[in-house]
Amino acid sequence: MEFPNRVYTDEEVRVARELVEKGYRHRITIEGSPEFRQKVRRALELVKIAGYYDFLRTYIRKIKEIDGLTQLRNADAAIWANVYAVESPVDAASIFLQKANHMQEYVELRHYYGGEAEKRSVAKRIEFLEVLKGKSREKEVIAECERLLGLWRDSFLVY
Repeated sequence: MEFPNRVYTDEEVRVARELVEKGYRHRITIEGSPEFRQKVRRALELVKIAGYYDFLRTYIRKIKEIDGLTQLRNADAAIWANVYAVESPVDAASIFLQKANHMQEYVELRHYYGGEAEKRSVAKRIEFLEVLKGKSREKEVIAECERLLGLWRDSFLVY
């Protein structure tokens, strides 16, 4: 069974879910300018360091540069991101994990949008930042994790 080109219809979602349950993993492709691709590769290195790369590639097949708002394209199992979203590799990596969490809930037919879903995906992002902070040996990465964790913890109180 092959992963569907689109994950939109009930049948496509069912096939995607079955493949994920059997251990299917995407080979993540990156589309965009050389600068964008370089920054995404750096973010993906951090995802690997934290031990979340398999999770990410379970649900995301492509990260594509766009001139617009960063978003998950569920039907494409893709993240569309602008160059500003990948400026900080730590923040970009955490965005990718948050979007993968949304995609996981979509494939699992969970309520993947709205306040409660957003709360769960932010919790996944915070979890990732805490793990990366603990596993990284780079002072800049650790400092950026601490900065972002402070911001997310403060804003998380709103939920």
